[in-house]
Amino acid sequence: MRFFAKKKLNAQPKPKKSQLRDWTEALIVAAILALIIRTFAVQAFKIPSGSMEDTLLIGDHLLVNKFIYGLNLPFSDHPVLSLRDPERGDIIVFEFPEDKDKSYFQRRDFIKRVVGLPGDKIEIRNKNVYVNGERTVTQEAVYKDGTLIVGQRDNMPEVTVPAHEYFVMGDNRDRSYDSRFWGFVDRSAIKGLAFIKYWSWDSDKFMPRWGRIGRLIK
Repeated sequence: MRFFAKKKLNAQPKPKKSQLRDWTEALIVAAILALIIRTFAVQAFKIPSGSMEDTLLIGDHLLVNKFIYGLNLPFSDHPVLSLRDPERGDIIVFEFPEDKDKSYFQRRDFIKRVVGLPGDKIEIRNKNVYVNGERTVTQEAVYKDGTLIVGQRDNMPEVTVPAHEYFVMGDNRDRSYDSRFWGFVDRSAIKGLAFIKYWSWDSDKFMPRWGRIGRLIK
């Protein structure tokens, strides 16, 4: 005996979604994912100045690991889910301390190298950096001005880094506006660890710096 499936009378086909709707939904999902990644995981930054030469050059584009130091939640001064604290030698991106009272759109991001940790004593004598009384040499640091000047740049009295704060300097020591001039970086202002250069553009030669692309940042 054969059985035949009965056709449903007057069955209406399901309406197909328009291509415009498909594209709109895809764009919305992509935007949400991009926002989540940018907020909690990785963010792209561009180097606008020479304060980190020769480690980072003007025109370098880099990625910043935003979750390694933890997530900065609204209305909280302490990051959560931190993998580790910033370490001496890390290159960090942070919100410029002097912009904290400005509107969100006026705040600038700075990038520098961590020199002093909470509790460290930092002193500079004739361009030489001393941490807890011992002279420290940063291999990546460069000095492009051979003269000694009076002031914080080349001679800074000893300071103690407060709890939850960090002392940072640019690798281009003679041409960097950093903790020697404006003080410390609060832990809550740190956005992440710079870890790779994904693109580099030489505006003078109007061409990419192929040898710098894909290089880890140290």
